Amino acid sequence: MATVEDVRRLALALPRTEEHLIRDRVKFRVGRIVYLALSRDETTLGFAFPKEEREALVASEPEKFSLPSASDLRYNWAQASLSALGQPELTELVTEAWRMCVPAKVARAHLGPDPEPPPPPLRLAQLRASAEVFAAYPGVDRTWRELRELTAPALDLTDPAHRTALHRWLNSWGCRLPYPREGEPYALGEGLAAWTRRHPLPDTPLSDLTDPGIEALAAAYDDLARLPAKFPPRPRTLGPTAAAKALYALRPHTVMPWDAAIAGELYGARDGAAFARHLRTGRAWARAVLAESGLGADALAADLGRPAVTLPKVLDEHLYVTITRRAAR
Repeated sequence: MATVEDVRRLALALPRTEEHLIRDRVKFRVGRIVYLALSRDETTLGFAFPKEEREALVASEPEKFSLPSASDLRYNWAQASLSALGQPELTELVTEAWRMCVPAKVARAHLGPDPEPPPPPLRLAQLRASAEVFAAYPGVDRTWRELRELTAPALDLTDPAHRTALHRWLNSWGCRLPYPREGEPYALGEGLAAWTRRHPLPDTPLSDLTDPGIEALAAAYDDLARLPAKFPPRPRTLGPTAAAKALYALRPHTVMPWDAAIAGELYGARDGAAFARHLRTGRAWARAVLAESGLGADALAADLGRPAVTLPKVLDEHLYVTITRRAAR
C-alpha cells in the first residue's frame, strides 16, 4: 500500500520537482506545471497521464483508477486510490507523470535512454476482422481442445502425461520437436519438469499483468527457450516460438504468444527483452479493446466468434493474420 510519504520521496528525487501546498492540497510540479496532486484528505493521487489512454486505464482496474473531475477532463490527467497502489506501480506512475513535464534531455539524463516506443494502436473493428479470417481456417481449435481435455482442469508440467501432451500439441502447431527414440532419455520431458520448479508463473488476465509479472514471464521464457529438446550428438533446444506457445498453454488468460515472423517484424529480436515488450503490447491492446467493447475478456472472445480460446490468443491470431500470413505469401 502506497503512502503520501512514498509519493513525496519519489517525486522529490526527480530533477526540477518542487512541492507546494495550494488550497490545502499537496502538489508537485516542474516550473508551473503540476504533475502530481493529492486530494485534501490525501487518499487520492492525481497524476499526469495521456488523455487518449485514460479510459482504457480506468476500465482495466476501476477499483484502483478513476477519471478526474469534469473540470479536469480536458487535461492529460487521471486519478488513483493511493491505498490500492503497490510500490512498483506508484514508482512507474510518478516517473512517467514527471517525464511528461520535463524536456526529453532532462529525462534522459536522469533515467537513461528513452523508453521503448508505444505499441501500435489496435481497434476493436480490426480485431473483429482478423478473428473472422482466422476462424474460417479449417480445424483451428481441434488440437487446442484436445490438449485442454487431456490436461483438465489445467496443464501441470509436474505430470509426465501432461508434458507429453504439451509436446504433441506444440508439434501440431509446427514446432517439429523430436520425440525420443526407444531407449533414449526424454530430454524435453526432463527439462520441462525441472523448469516448472524454477519458475512460478503469474496467473492473472493479460490486461491486469503487472510489470514485475511481465519480467517474471520474460525470464521464464528465456530459460524455457534454451531447454534441450534433444541431447547430443545432434542437440536441439525448445526455441523461441515453442517457448512462447508453451507459456500460452500454461497461462492461456495471461500470455500472448508469438512466432518468428511476428517477433521479427515488431521487435527485431526473439530474446526475453523482446518477449517482455510483446507482453506489454498485448497488455495495452487488451486494455484498449476491453474498454472499447465494455465486455469482460471471455465475453469479448466469444463476441468475436472465438469462444474456444482466450483474449490473448485472439490478439495473437490478429498478428498471425496481419503479419505471419502476409509474410508467407
